[in-house]
Amino acid sequence: MTDSAAATNRLADKVAVITGGASGMGKATVLRFLAEGARVVVADFNDQSGADTLAEAADRGWADRIRFIHTDVAQEQDIEAMLDCAIEAFGGLDIVFNNAGVGGAIGPLTETTTDDWDYTFDVLAKGVFLGIKHAARRFAAAGTPGVIINTASIAGLSGDAGPLVYSAAKAAVISMSKAAAVELADQHIRVNAICPGFIATPLAEGPKPERTREAFATAQPWPETGIGDHIAGTALFLATDDARFVTGESIVVDGGLTAAGPQLSVKFRHTSGKKSKFSGVTKGSTGEAPDLRRLRD
Repeated sequence: MTDSAAATNRLADKVAVITGGASGMGKATVLRFLAEGARVVVADFNDQSGADTLAEAADRGWADRIRFIHTDVAQEQDIEAMLDCAIEAFGGLDIVFNNAGVGGAIGPLTETTTDDWDYTFDVLAKGVFLGIKHAARRFAAAGTPGVIINTASIAGLSGDAGPLVYSAAKAAVISMSKAAAVELADQHIRVNAICPGFIATPLAEGPKPERTREAFATAQPWPETGIGDHIAGTALFLATDDARFVTGESIVVDGGLTAAGPQLSVKFRHTSGKKSKFSGVTKGSTGEAPDLRRLRD
């Protein structure tokens, strides 16, 4: 829900940085945070999507409360630059949402290369580590409490809930979130993760979004498709004082999919694991083309 008329200014005077903020779950969260009064830095690899997000925010009257910065979350200097952008533009930092993601390595594990592994972990795991590290440094330097939210996935909670390397990276995010929450608690820095299920985003939908949405809605108990606003609402809760005693948690937002058992290899028989016809990496909404190799039948 991103309509400013429905907002309650729960984030008034707060400054947030959201990686992967120019599309999908990140963009939905950017718009929700703006509607709730926050000032937001959108950090994204895709410059065109960033420009589109700025334009949409301007159309809603929020141009003075949003900035965009090109960010490769696997590069430490880019992470530092996006946080400094928030401090320089808006005078502080309160919330960091490490949300940037890609599909990453797909296909049989026996066909997965170390380059595929490294690309996936660089974005999904190292990017989160760097976001936590430098957010914590800036919160500590300012002597202020802070909120760190990380996008994990139900793929990090069990087997057969996502491609192998993606699942391993998301499990790392869940573990990092717990460990960081313990280490940073005495500084009043809360660290939590969100574990989405099937969420209809440009990254997940692929070239046939209607078919994907239908498949997502029927693969879980809850009879509607997950959308970015569902994640944005959870992120909003974690960012506010309503969650001031919540840290080290991994909140599942999946329409009951985990409760029922994901079983992706059954529900998406030709797109996961050893049944896949391709190996390589997908790069989501970065604007870069996937690097896929067709496997022999």
